[in-house]
Amino acid sequence: MALVITLLVVGAILLLLETVLPGMIAGIVGGCCLIAGLVMGYVEFGASIGTWILFATVVAMVAGFAVWARYFPESRFARAFISKGVTGDIRTEKPELLHQTGTAFTQLRPSGTALINGQRVDVVTEGSLIEKGAPIKVVATEGMRVVVRALSEQPIHSPEIKTTHT
Repeated sequence: MALVITLLVVGAILLLLETVLPGMIAGIVGGCCLIAGLVMGYVEFGASIGTWILFATVVAMVAGFAVWARYFPESRFARAFISKGVTGDIRTEKPELLHQTGTAFTQLRPSGTALINGQRVDVVTEGSLIEKGAPIKVVATEGMRVVVRALSEQPIHSPEIKTTHT
């Protein structure tokens, strides 16, 4: 009985240690210890007692995981492993560029580099080719994407001005 309990306890401890140790070695060895303890329980004590050992092990593992999930992330020990930095926010938006003018630093076909407010900015045109040195205007910013239009072009959606002949 002592060997079965020792294998189960060592397996549980190794699985707990796996949360802070890299490499999955402790987790694999811990899982093997748990399985060996369960097999030894079936071999030594028969099917009925072995099943009770299996049931108690599963309940203990589920309860242990619930306690760990509830208290570990807020513990002093876990703070060393938990990143406090913001993920997914790379601060690439450039709303200050909207409606600014500049010149095409490279040929924009449809992407390239423009000089806007003295800074080189990666830009994309609305689809047309813009020659190097042509004046451009920023018409949209969509995350990292800065959309420009040649200043000589009229916007596609602007209403036409009708003139009357007298």
